Amino acid sequence: MALLLHVVIFGSMIMAYEYARPTPFTPLAVQATLVTEVPETRELPPVVEPEPEPEPEPIVEEPEPEPDNSEELRRLAEEEKRRQDALIEQERLEKLRNQEEEAERKRKEREEAERKKREEEETERKRKEAERKRQEDIRRQREENERQRRELEAADRQAEIDAESERLAAVDSGELAVYTALIRQKIERNWSAPASAGAELKCSVRVRQIPGGEVVGVTILSCNGDDAVRRSVEAAIYRSSPLPEPSNPNLFDRNILLNLSIRQ
Repeated sequence: MALLLHVVIFGSMIMAYEYARPTPFTPLAVQATLVTEVPETRELPPVVEPEPEPEPEPIVEEPEPEPDNSEELRRLAEEEKRRQDALIEQERLEKLRNQEEEAERKRKEREEAERKKREEEETERKRKEAERKRQEDIRRQREENERQRRELEAADRQAEIDAESERLAAVDSGELAVYTALIRQKIERNWSAPASAGAELKCSVRVRQIPGGEVVGVTILSCNGDDAVRRSVEAAIYRSSPLPEPSNPNLFDRNILLNLSIRQ
């Protein structure tokens, strides 16, 4: 706009100057012949031609001064500067807004990452705490089980000791001899001697029984009879089941060693 304004002003000045310039004055030259009657007897004086008048100097008009448009130019320049400053400020604000939005986005991402990290740490802490409690419970349960086992073992050992003491006391009192004699008598009553049996039978036998006297196994350790005699002794023991029970429960033994001596 400023350039266009300068072009318009300059063109106006040129046109004004062309119209105001004066046209130079050119005098007209007239040719004439002067006729003078001169008497023959007198000499005529010489004709003196008048000196030509000097040409007037052309009038040069001073060009009109250019109009003072400095105020308009200053105003336009200020407006242009304000426009440029406004654009620069707008760009600055836009850049600042973008920077703030980017900073806000990064802040939110950072806060979200920190929140997730805290949640993961809290979850891991709870898991470790739960695992610690579980291990602690297992340890306490094992300790309790071990304590109970020791107590039971101690009680069983004490019961065995007490039972052995009572059994020994019963043995010393002759109750064991009475108990084994009752078992031998019942076996001898149930024995049927085979034809190959001698006059006197002597066999050493281990009998396995369960509480109540039921026979669950017989092993012939030694015997002075043949296989038929051995089979007859084994059959007699199974026929005697259940075996007599002792008067003192402490005398009961799952494995009884019997020495059988039978005469025909």
